[in-house]
Amino acid sequence: MRHRKTVNHLGRTSAHRKAMMSNMASSLIIHKRITTTLAKAKALRVYVEPLITRSKEDTTNNRREVFSYLQDNKAVTELFRVVSQKVGDRPGGYTRILKLENRLGDNAQMCFIELVDFNELYNAGSTQKKAAKRTRRAGKKGTDVVAAPAARLKKEAAVPEAEVAEPEVVADETPAEVTDEAPMEDAAEELPRETDEPAEEGEEKEA
Repeated sequence: MRHRKTVNHLGRTSAHRKAMMSNMASSLIIHKRITTTLAKAKALRVYVEPLITRSKEDTTNNRREVFSYLQDNKAVTELFRVVSQKVGDRPGGYTRILKLENRLGDNAQMCFIELVDFNELYNAGSTQKKAAKRTRRAGKKGTDVVAAPAARLKKEAAVPEAEVAEPEVVADETPAEVTDEAPMEDAAEELPRETDEPAEEGEEKEA
């Protein structure tokens, strides 16, 4: 049973373990990737990630605190100048562990541990996928949900308009025909009146 076993001692004394973690953390910050055993990598991840979080705020106190863990001026400078700028937008999870084949001598589980934001080959495809997912989600939430009711309303509004438009056209055609025929009938009625009036006047004159 593993009751109260929160720290992997790695078969070393406390001083030896702290010195090893400090050296491995400095190497990871400077080289951005190191090869080690899986147990050491898991212990290193818990050791170095709080230091990276502290480096996001560049103050004298934070530099002193990080130096007390790393004991390396070069690593501290690299952490606050380069690494903190690269991981500024990441809320956590600064390291990645990639398993390798077991070691030949003692068959120990080996792995890479690296800083996530400094692996350009691995992040090239993942950033594109993330961007595509974000656009799809934004499209579903932003455009599809809002545009769907609008499209439905347009379709529903277009159907009655078409139905009403057909009788309106028929109704417009019938008065147009009547209005076109009405002037012709009036003109036909007026012509004989005009011709009859002079005839009546002539008849009256002759009479």
